Amino acid sequence: MLFNYLKITLAVLKRRKFFTFISLFGISFTLTILVVVTAFFDHLVSAGYPEVNRDNSLYVWNIKEKDTKNEGSSSGPVSFSFINTYIRTLKTPAKVAAVSMFNSINIYLNNHKIKVMYRYTDANFWEVTSFEFLEGKSYTAQNIANNDYVVVINDNVRDQYVGKGQPAVGKMLEVDNVKYRIIGVVKGCPVTRLHTSSDLYFPYNTSKADLKKTALRGDYIALILPNNPNDKLKLQEEFKAVASKIKPTKTGDKWFNPDKLYVFADTYFVSFTRELKGSGDGDGSAFIISILLGVVLLFMSLPAINLVNVNMSRIMERASEIGVRKAFGASSKTLVMQFVIENIILTLIGGVIALILSSLVIFYINQSNLIAYIDLSFNWKVFSVAILVSLLFGLLSGVYPAWRMSKLQVVDALKY
Repeated sequence: MLFNYLKITLAVLKRRKFFTFISLFGISFTLTILVVVTAFFDHLVSAGYPEVNRDNSLYVWNIKEKDTKNEGSSSGPVSFSFINTYIRTLKTPAKVAAVSMFNSINIYLNNHKIKVMYRYTDANFWEVTSFEFLEGKSYTAQNIANNDYVVVINDNVRDQYVGKGQPAVGKMLEVDNVKYRIIGVVKGCPVTRLHTSSDLYFPYNTSKADLKKTALRGDYIALILPNNPNDKLKLQEEFKAVASKIKPTKTGDKWFNPDKLYVFADTYFVSFTRELKGSGDGDGSAFIISILLGVVLLFMSLPAINLVNVNMSRIMERASEIGVRKAFGASSKTLVMQFVIENIILTLIGGVIALILSSLVIFYINQSNLIAYIDLSFNWKVFSVAILVSLLFGLLSGVYPAWRMSKLQVVDALKY
């Protein structure tokens, strides 16, 4: 039966090449965009170099203080002191790393001014991440204890400073009138790795900020790696118990004097949805996912509506065929099934074209250096989404025309 449907579908596609082109173009163009966007989204939220432990980790990077009386709130990253006081003292995690938000600065390399990003980290940062060291090594707790002014640079800075592939370890790099000894060179990572991407990595002891200040808010993110993935819930509960005892900062200001504090140890995805939602206790993940699904369905519905009109025109040409088949006893259910399967086959052909086109687009993005170090790829998630979207697209654009035509009376159908 399916083989017969396939033969009929191919015959119909060959009969009116213009309608076929319009249908395939609409399907493949829409799916290409969805597949590329899905690949990019997968790259944003999934584990990857150098954050290979992302799925097993938790993040504390935002603290929100709220004044319920004046209905005001203020939020921002946590302080280095907060991490030492409330997170490093937890019993569950195996490693707690502190990394600052990235900042930018202009430096001079071979008489050329370039703008670079930099971060301050502790020694544990190199243990919870998996940077590939092309040369040298990371700084250690001993370097920090010795107050060594050292720096880890990425390969892009190395290539501009000493030449592509040339040794850089041991050389001095001047940043903001301070000289640092290059201790290691790492393979860079894209800016989409929001907690780890940088050009320069300094040990926190070289920071000019007063890290001993006991303020809750600061400029740091805590990366927490539990003993094993199953400990994440236990760790979250432990941190929740600790956070419930933290008192908000009393400002004495009559316009903003916070009396409530929100801070959580979240997974990578939830740490962003909570901030986007802007809520206190709610993590916002369901809300953000609903919005994303709504945008996808809206994006798909517009070309689907156009394809419904194209399919109606294409099926109208077959009205006499429908009339003859109904005259010989074909049921409406059989006709609907045939038209839907035909449309799904057409959509899957468009899906194959979309996969080829999206592969070319992804290859171009990776090779064009539009985003340095980015490495979009197809994996089972992206492929599964592409197939599901193809089937959904086929159903959206095929069911209504098929149902309309199956309801035609024999006499009316034979008039066309």
